[in-house]
Parts: sequence; structure tokens; C-alpha cells
Amino acid sequence: MITRRQWLQASGAFAAALALGPRALVAQPMKTVKVGVGLKSINASVINLLIGEALGYNAEEGFKVQGMALGGNANVQVATNKGDVDVGIGVPSYALPILAKGEWGNALWFYQYTYPYKWDVAVKPGSAIKSYMDLKGKNIGVSDFGGTEYPVTRNVLKQLGIDPDKDVKWTAVGAGVPAGVALQRGAIDALAYYDTGFGIIDGAGIPMELVQRPNNLPMIGGQFLMGLRERIKAERELFVGFGRSTAKASYFILENPAAGAKAFLKLYPETAPRGSSEEQAVKSVLEAISRRIKLYLPPYPGAKMGSIREDEFVTEAKMNDLAISDFSKIYTNDLINDINNFDVEKIRAQARSYGQ
Repeated sequence: MITRRQWLQASGAFAAALALGPRALVAQPMKTVKVGVGLKSINASVINLLIGEALGYNAEEGFKVQGMALGGNANVQVATNKGDVDVGIGVPSYALPILAKGEWGNALWFYQYTYPYKWDVAVKPGSAIKSYMDLKGKNIGVSDFGGTEYPVTRNVLKQLGIDPDKDVKWTAVGAGVPAGVALQRGAIDALAYYDTGFGIIDGAGIPMELVQRPNNLPMIGGQFLMGLRERIKAERELFVGFGRSTAKASYFILENPAAGAKAFLKLYPETAPRGSSEEQAVKSVLEAISRRIKLYLPPYPGAKMGSIREDEFVTEAKMNDLAISDFSKIYTNDLINDINNFDVEKIRAQARSYGQ
């Protein structure tokens, strides 16, 4: 039987809870969404996946984000399939060969956060290499053989009639500034890399020239957000929410890149160059992302932000002699309408007034 003392204690606790309001009675810890990226460390190339945390977009959707650099695309795929991360970055160059073998797991791409085409080849100023055809017989550097620039550049060379195994040499030179130094010192004849990587090299003041791209580059190599199929079905609102946060962040950055850079540095101050001022740090982020942000919007008329085009996969599969008749196992557009259900102009206005 309850004593009067126990009744008074319980009554006091209940009254205190009422005083705090109804939310205190049902408050739950905010879910953490683990996002796996194929980088050795977090950098600004994934800025639109992360700054929703600083801008309040994640909180609006009821979660917070933890960015996890897993070192390579293969590691991200494994972590997603095992459920070690909630959302991972998927790339066709790694995924399509698995699909062709009939070994695709339960991961599903639900949002394309970067569209083709993001790769180039750079040379030292004054180099005799002026076109991709001039790369025959040359030593081409890549950040590492797990990077997207390696398979994509191989495909482009193959399309031009250059055998990527016999006609050129490939050398892994490291990511970021070390890649630029390798080019500057002549350790390689040319550097194949992606947009944000070249931005880092630009920011370090290493001179280089981009080789003119061939005409009619294939629309391949987009990057995608993925999760486990069964989790997307069971927790649809969570994955729609993450996609929506990414879409909002993308519009925010497009409207005011400097504000996006400040939001990113607020979350990841360690990514700023050592000893740099705020102005210098923001400049370093802008140099890294200036090429990438142009690829947030789909290059297809009337397409919604994040929507996926199957013909990109068809093209890449053909280029690699992969026999794939059904791509439906790998992607869905079912979340796109809900992801884009927000006021874009409100986001743009927020970007323009950020920090004022």
C-alpha cells in the first residue's frame, strides 16, 4: 500500500512535469542518421549532405546527422548493406559490375545529389598535351584506384579508341594537394581528378591547365544517396527527410555559396587551412566547391532535384560491356515528389539573409 510520503513525492514529480509542458512528458532523444561517404576525411565535396545540421533542416525533420568518412566507395557499399550506416553514397562505377553479376544486395539509390559530368584531366602550364588524344603513351595520375576518376577516365579514353590498359600508364598519387604536387614536379604527365579535388589544388596555388574535354561526353558518373530497401519502406519519412534536407541545402548553396561555406565551417572548423582567418577559410571552401555546385541541379529539362535517370546507367553499362537488362533493383524515384515538397523561395531568402 502506498504511503502518504510516497504519494506526495509522486504528485510533486507529476506537477513538475506538467509545469514543463506536454513536450517534456514525451520527449525522445533525436535520432542520429549516420551518413557514410567514400572519403578518407570529411571535406567540402559533401557539403550539401551535411550543412542541413547547421541550417536547422535536419532538426525540422526530426534527426541529426553524423558524417562518417569510410575511405572508399567499396567500404560505403559494405557499410550500407550491413546497416552500419543509415545513408551511404553510391557510385555506378562500383555498383554496376556487381549488378551485372547478379550479386546486388538490398541497397537502393533514392536521390541523385550530384549529376554528371564532374571529371577533367589537368596538365602543367605549357604542356604539349592539349587534347585527350595526346594522352596516349603518357603517365596519368589519379588520387587512388578506388576513386571515381579512375574508372570514368578509363571509359572516356576507351570511347576515343585509346586502350586504357595498354596505351597509358596509371599512377596513384594521393588526394588533394599531394596530387597537385605530383603534377607540378613531373612525377606524372597528367592528372585525372574530379571537380572538388581540382578546387583544393587551385586553393593551394599550384598552377595547372585543364585539357579540353572531348565532344559528346557521356552522361555518366552521377553520385547517389542510398539506404537499405526494407528500411526505406519501413522508415520512409526518415529517408524523405534526409533527401529534403539535402535538396534544401543544395538550393541554399546555389543561392549564396559563401553562406554555405560558413555553415560548413561551423560544423567542421578543422577542415579550414591551419592558421587561416575566417575569410581565408571561407575562400578555401568556395574554391573547392565552385565546380561541384553547378551539378546539384539535374541537367534535364523539367526534372526535379534529386531525380534519377536510368539512361545514365544504360550508357555506362554499355561502355563497360556489362550485360544488364533490369536496373530497377538499384534505384527508385518514389521519394522524389515528397523530397521536393518545400518552399524553394523561402530557402533562397534564408540564404541571402544568412549571417546578417
